Amino acid sequence: MESGKRDGIKNRKRRLIRRRWRRRRKAASVILLGVLIIGLAIFLGHKCLELMGKTVMTSQKGKNIVAEEKKYVEVKLSMVGDILTHTQVMESGRRSDGSYHYNHLFRNVKKQMESSDIAIANQEVILGGTELGLSSYPDFNAPQEIGDALAASGFNTILHATNHTMDKGEEAVNNTLEFWKEKHPEVSVLGIHETQEEQDEIHIFEKDGFKIAILNYTYGLNGIKLPKNRPYLVDLMDKEKMDEDLKKAEKLADFTVVCPHWGTEYQFEETEEQKEWTQFFLERGVDLVLGAHPHVIEPVKWVEDGENKMLVYYSLGNFVSRQDKWYTMLGAMANVTIRKDSKGKVSITDYGVEPLVTHIGTTEEDYTTYYLKDYTEELAKKNKIRNQYSEFSIKKLEELSKDVFGDLYKSGTQAEGNT
Repeated sequence: MESGKRDGIKNRKRRLIRRRWRRRRKAASVILLGVLIIGLAIFLGHKCLELMGKTVMTSQKGKNIVAEEKKYVEVKLSMVGDILTHTQVMESGRRSDGSYHYNHLFRNVKKQMESSDIAIANQEVILGGTELGLSSYPDFNAPQEIGDALAASGFNTILHATNHTMDKGEEAVNNTLEFWKEKHPEVSVLGIHETQEEQDEIHIFEKDGFKIAILNYTYGLNGIKLPKNRPYLVDLMDKEKMDEDLKKAEKLADFTVVCPHWGTEYQFEETEEQKEWTQFFLERGVDLVLGAHPHVIEPVKWVEDGENKMLVYYSLGNFVSRQDKWYTMLGAMANVTIRKDSKGKVSITDYGVEPLVTHIGTTEEDYTTYYLKDYTEELAKKNKIRNQYSEFSIKKLEELSKDVFGDLYKSGTQAEGNT
C-alpha cells in the first residue's frame, strides 16, 4: 500500500519535471525565435538603407548613426579625329565581289568605343554612297559601308559638319541622312539636318538624369553655298545661331560639349582665330571643346575667365587617311570622364589623350590605326609613308606627341577640373 503511494508520488514528480522542462524549452524557443526575428530585421534594415543610397555607421559610443553615402552619375566620353577616305583607304575595303567592308579600320579602338557612354568620330567625308560615284580629294564621296563599320565598332555619335560636307552637293547630304536614319537609327548624327525643326533641336545625351548637350559646327564648306531654300542643311559657325543654340543648351543640359571644325591645316599650335572662338564658347558656358580639321594634333588646355572653366582639345588630327606627310599619320583619341554628384555639381574628374598611328599597308589587314603605345618599329618600317619619309619612326611620333601634348602624353589622365 505504502509502496503504491510512493510510486504515485514519484510519477507525479516526474510529470511535474517533464512539464517544467517543456515550458523551459518552449520559452527558450520563443527567445531564440525573437532573437532571429530581431537579427533579420536589423539585416533587412541595413539592406534597405543601402538600397536608398545610405549606410549605417557606429559611433565611438556605440550609437547607430545614419549617414548619406555620396551618389553620382558618371559619363565616359571618347572621340577620334578625321576619317579622311582617300582612294587608298576606300580601296582597302574593296572585296573581290565588288562589295566594301571597313571594320578593319577601327578594330584596334573598338573595345574603347564600346566601353564609352559617348563615342564620337569626326566623319570628315560625306557618305553619299556608290550611286553618286566614289571620289577622293578634293571633292570627296565615301561608301556608306564606312558608316556601317563605325556603328559596328561602337561609335554612337557622328560629326558631319566639315568643310567637305557639300563636296557632292545636296543629294549626297540627303543620301547620308537617309542612310543613318534607315540603317543605324541608334546612332546620333550631328551637323547636318533634314528640316529646320531638326536643326533647332539641341542634341542631348542622357544617362540617369545627367544631361549632356553636344553640338557640331564647321567654319565653312570650301566656298560652296548652302541651298537658299535649305539653310539648315549644315551647321555653320555663325555667331548669332551658335549663341542661340548655346543658350538653349545651358537651359536643357547639365554639361555642354562643342565639336568645332576649325583651325589651320598642318599647324601644331592653336591659331588666333581658334583662341577667339574659345573665348566665345567660354563666355557662353561651354564645358568641353573637341576640335577637328587641321589633320595634325594640337594642344589640350584648360581656359578660364574667373567665372567659367573649360577644357579644350584644339585638334585630334587624323584618325585614318592617305595624306602624304609623316606627321599626318599621328592622331589622338580624347578620353574624358564627366561626373554629376548628388548635389548637382558637375565636374570633369579625369581626362587624357591617347596618340594614334595610321598604318598604311597593302591589304585589308594592314590598313588600320594603332595606339602609338602598341605600335612597333617593325610595323613602322612597313608603313608605306616611309616611301616618302624614310625618317618616319616611333621615336619621331613620340617626340611630336610630347612636344604637342606635354606632360599629358605620358601620364594618360589628369586631375579633376570643376565646370
